[in-house]
Amino acid sequence: MQRATQLPSLSSMPLYVDMDGTLTPSDTLYESVMLFVRQSPLNLLRLLAWLALGKAGFKRRLADAVRPDPARLPYREDFLQYLRTEHARGRPLVLASAADVRIVREVAQHIGVFSDSLGTEGSANLSRNNKRAAIAAHARAAGHAQWAYAGNSHDDLAVWQGSAQAVAVNTPASVLARLRQQHPQAQVFERQPLRLRTVLRAIRLKQWAKNALLFIPLLAAHATDAQAWGAVALGFVAFGLCASATYLFNDLLDLPSDRVHRIKRLRPLAAGTLSIPGAVGLGAVMLVLSFVLALAVSASFAGMLLLYTAITLAYSMRLKRLPLLDVLVLAGLYTLRIGAGAVAAQVTPSNWLLAISMFLFLSLALVKRCAELEDIQATDDAKLAPGRGYQPRDLATLRGMGMASGFLSVMVLTLYIDSQNGRTQYAEPQWLWAAAPLLLLWIMRIWLKTGRRELHGEDPLQFALRDRFSWLTLALLAGVALLASIGPAA
Repeated sequence: MQRATQLPSLSSMPLYVDMDGTLTPSDTLYESVMLFVRQSPLNLLRLLAWLALGKAGFKRRLADAVRPDPARLPYREDFLQYLRTEHARGRPLVLASAADVRIVREVAQHIGVFSDSLGTEGSANLSRNNKRAAIAAHARAAGHAQWAYAGNSHDDLAVWQGSAQAVAVNTPASVLARLRQQHPQAQVFERQPLRLRTVLRAIRLKQWAKNALLFIPLLAAHATDAQAWGAVALGFVAFGLCASATYLFNDLLDLPSDRVHRIKRLRPLAAGTLSIPGAVGLGAVMLVLSFVLALAVSASFAGMLLLYTAITLAYSMRLKRLPLLDVLVLAGLYTLRIGAGAVAAQVTPSNWLLAISMFLFLSLALVKRCAELEDIQATDDAKLAPGRGYQPRDLATLRGMGMASGFLSVMVLTLYIDSQNGRTQYAEPQWLWAAAPLLLLWIMRIWLKTGRRELHGEDPLQFALRDRFSWLTLALLAGVALLASIGPAA
């Protein structure tokens, strides 16, 4: 954690503290917008209508509808500790923000070190010169001729002009250079740069591995056409970009629940290391690029990607909070990838492949839900899984469904071996019998690890990517498929 440049504290001088971008790395206006949109996508139209009211009017109407929970906002911990130290020394602290006055007041009460708060109310937006005038008037009313200000942005330069002491928190280099022209001894809490690793975590690059399912129809059809493989490879990138964009959108909607989750609170958006506008912009660019690539594959493939996007957004907005339907949708999204791969490669997937996929992926979707419930079962038996519609007492039921679905996928595989399709596609289909116990072992093992709480609420496919046993199982399954295709004597 970065340390601030230390200067003597002026304990008698009140310190006015900006909220958005300073006390919290997030912005309560954007937080409120996401909360409002989460209630209903149609609220976007209401937001557009409220823009005509001006900044102050827009903030007032939005705060009438929703306000973020101060306990679920991220905070700049080193700066917060500094404020606590100043408060303990008896220094007056006032939270002053351009946010709606009710939000500012609630955050100030939650933090517990501020003696008063200032925010936007009436028709004047409390920013720049308006904020400087309001702070000066507040300080004079309290008997102080001088005051200090802590801020972070270009808008705060006008406020710092009237302050006797400046504190810069998470301030861009260009703003900091101008500030030091006014206040050479400004106290600085250094800006935490946005790193590539943070962006890659936010877009969940590791989850792109799921899109390898697009290649399954090619492998199942034993296709060797280079053009088909190239088309699917391009489709893989398109699906990856689209999935990353929808992950960002999902995380934006899930901010309040993610911040109380043991693992998800560390995600860049939940932790405030990636801004909401930054995530929206990045997601929009990736989504547009994904459809450009999809259209380069074919119009039909772009249609499949559009269907995937629509279902994923519906899942993020509503479906994931509907018990049982959520896991069916997840399984369907996995299977849809296989269908999209078949469209890109211009091959026809067999009903056997789709049936095996649906049962297997339903089992894995239930693994994920059970892992989440296992994670909270020991803490509060009546608590709903954050952002879900399940309770810990549902665990036994879901576990039974999940194991049954996994076993059904193996049963369909064994029925396929002696089917007309199996005899047509494979030179020695009897070798596929070796795949049945391998797949059974892998399914039973992942359910065993779920019951032992070794998945820690994470995605089972993400767990499999770092699990050596899963990789060994995959290699053995590939070997079995090869033997069934060419025979042991080839």
